[in-house]
Amino acid sequence: MTGRRSVSLTIGVVFVGVVLVAAVVSLVWLPYSLYDTSGGRLTPPGAAHWLGTDTLGRDLATQLLVGARIALTTGIGAVLVGGVLGTAVGLAAAFARPWLDDTLSAVLDIVIAFPTLLVAMLLVAARGASLGTAIVAIGIVMAAVVARVVRILARRVLRQDYVTAARTSGTTWVGIVTQHVFPNIWPTLAVNLALQFGLAVLAEASLSYLGLGAPPPNASWGRMLQDAQQTAAEAPAGVLSPGLALVVLVIGANLLADGLRDVGDPTRRGRGPTRRGSESPRRGRGPTRGRASRLQSGPAAAVVPDAAAPDATDTPGAPDRRPA
Repeated sequence: MTGRRSVSLTIGVVFVGVVLVAAVVSLVWLPYSLYDTSGGRLTPPGAAHWLGTDTLGRDLATQLLVGARIALTTGIGAVLVGGVLGTAVGLAAAFARPWLDDTLSAVLDIVIAFPTLLVAMLLVAARGASLGTAIVAIGIVMAAVVARVVRILARRVLRQDYVTAARTSGTTWVGIVTQHVFPNIWPTLAVNLALQFGLAVLAEASLSYLGLGAPPPNASWGRMLQDAQQTAAEAPAGVLSPGLALVVLVIGANLLADGLRDVGDPTRRGRGPTRRGSESPRRGRGPTRGRASRLQSGPAAAVVPDAAAPDATDTPGAPDRRPA
């Protein structure tokens, strides 16, 4: 299992890293200008134009590099907007009175019911088509999903006995959030945000395909697909290159999130031959203790830290002080 997690993390880092390098390169160097139409209509790939040109004579490699920058900007911006806003609303619902919790949950359900493209169209009608409008629209829809996840996870943690003890001892809600809630929910929240990152990239491509994303001459991958759909048979590179770039970025983000979740989840650490060998002395205690340890190795153990802290009798080599 450790090897599988390492492969997932490595592939995710490589896929996302390739797109990140392309985005950084586009900031300092481009093969051609986005305004350069001297390449000729639908020129095939070659030394002058690595991926060929589009119907206007623009270099496809240049557009692909700029599209990587737009995709990462949209994904990161939407995750920041949705993550911050959704986490705040989710925590407020988790700590709120039942009537306020029900009200916030109903509002979240209404927002989630609206399709992302519809929300974007409404904002575009009010503010005009731009990359910033697309980021805000995607972030608002994402915030509702994140808020629901945070609310569920936070309420699960707040029901634990150690949180009740912390409240009784006078710990403020800020201390409870920072010391107990976030350490227990961040692996699942990180996976959800990574998934939302991939969905945000796809949503931006869809908006650009419909003409609601970044306006020209910005070369979004979705706009590249829209421009090349009529000439896909004559110049397939115009469709394959942005489509493959989208697949690489989305799959890479998901694999990276899966690997980071396994690294950050304490219930998944140390599973392997070494761990099993170190637990062999405990198995001799009897079937009851072995069954409890197996039950605590599931997902619920992530929200019950220190619930099975070893005592003096669990230490290998310690004298057995139990009565005969």
